Amino acid sequence: MRHLPLATLFALSLTPVFPGLPRSAENDQMTRSVHPVIFRTAEESARVAAVTAPPTDFSRPEPFEANPAGAATVRARSDADAFSQPSGNMSFERELDFKLGNGLFKKLWVSSPSSTLASDGLGPLYNARSCQRCHLKDGRGHPPEGPEDDAVSMFLRVSVPAMDHVEVSDIEAFLLSLGDETQRTRPDPVYGGQLQDFGVAGQVAEYRLAVDWDETPVEMTGETATLRRPVWRAEDLGYGPLAPGAMLSPRVAPQMIGLGLLEAIPAADILSREDPSDADGDGISGRAQIVWSFEHDQPMLGRFGWKAGAATVREQSAAAFAGDIGISTPLFPDPWGDCSEAEAACRTAPHGDGDDRGTEIDAQGLDLVTFYSRNLGVPARRDFDTPDVLRGKQMFHEAGCPACHTPKFVTDRMEGQPEQSFQLIWPFTDLLLHDMGEGLADNRPEGRASGREWRTPPLWGIGLTPQVNGHSYYLHDGRARSLLEAVLWHGGEAQAARDRVTRLSPEDRAALIRYLESL
Repeated sequence: MRHLPLATLFALSLTPVFPGLPRSAENDQMTRSVHPVIFRTAEESARVAAVTAPPTDFSRPEPFEANPAGAATVRARSDADAFSQPSGNMSFERELDFKLGNGLFKKLWVSSPSSTLASDGLGPLYNARSCQRCHLKDGRGHPPEGPEDDAVSMFLRVSVPAMDHVEVSDIEAFLLSLGDETQRTRPDPVYGGQLQDFGVAGQVAEYRLAVDWDETPVEMTGETATLRRPVWRAEDLGYGPLAPGAMLSPRVAPQMIGLGLLEAIPAADILSREDPSDADGDGISGRAQIVWSFEHDQPMLGRFGWKAGAATVREQSAAAFAGDIGISTPLFPDPWGDCSEAEAACRTAPHGDGDDRGTEIDAQGLDLVTFYSRNLGVPARRDFDTPDVLRGKQMFHEAGCPACHTPKFVTDRMEGQPEQSFQLIWPFTDLLLHDMGEGLADNRPEGRASGREWRTPPLWGIGLTPQVNGHSYYLHDGRARSLLEAVLWHGGEAQAARDRVTRLSPEDRAALIRYLESL
């Protein structure tokens, strides 16, 4: 178990930065106001330690392994709706809110002015007309598959280095107080924080996403694989060149299942795995992302997004409405979304915030989408007890994968969220940032994350991607065409684990992939 860095401990003792951590009565009360939890008893803590301990016997499944989301687990459907079911422990009464949220998640927004006042406000610049258009069937997006395929389920983030004279933000000041030296960035002065490839009538889209692929063979024991390296380009720029030093980062829409359970993992359990200076010498030095929460107006632990740039499901949802669809919310009320002051036509175009809603989606609508997103159920494991999958599980552990892809946590006891409360879950992530090497580097810092760091993505449900989304593209930009390719792209802190996989026999490597497919 890793030790919490001294600087972080000091910060935690002074401010309610990470909900869920025990502290003084005063700070505890402030914490409860943003993330109501009931702290564990000593007896419960002992039970949690026992049930989350690493396995020692790979001849049979562990207790409860079949249910990765605890009581919230849903049956494993055999169709494309496997990721679209409500939490298995949801009451009938709460299912209505889930279905209403689902309707808003699928809703196609239209441009303003429109006679459908409840649905107008799209853009004016945007990446998709609905949440579902990016998170296809609540699953993964994919890169363009050819010249005629658009990039509706992915986009490019953009930022530029911050000048020395630029005012330091609240979160930057906080990170500096912790000794963090990650390069500071700002949105592009014209194109903002991400590039939008669609515009409503009369608006010029910002760009067209293009990519070239360069294939490289990788030798392994007994077989050869081929990796494709992407070169991403922003073509047909609609508002002039990008700023000097602009940094682009491709982002595929991730799957949506289990988000509320990830939000319910105690922050103390995540922070206990931090080891930024690799004090234990295992080569793994995960760091917690720290972000400014616009929802709670304070620094918080980042959990969501490819670089853990959002603290809560509600904030992640609101940010997607603003950046991806151009829809204003109470958290991000600008009706023009990500349009900068330099994009005057976008800012002065008709918007949908002039009616009783106040913003283009109001607080009630945002809450319903958040509830839906928190409660997309994780399907039950398949074939978890077969000999080849159990052998693959042993390979997974012997290769060192659990050092980042932490199999098990127990969630907090939470007021008002019975579906997520005190569940043994198997997400296979530590939610920390890790240096993944030069091969996966986007060279674009985000908050505390460097240009080589990414948050460990959850693995639950990953084997159902072909069934749900009709493809097998993985990683932040969809470059990996199989789970094996995804493993082979690992570098940096994961280099040793990746190399162990290449040295496995073909039979053991196939068993490892079967294990991943069973998750």
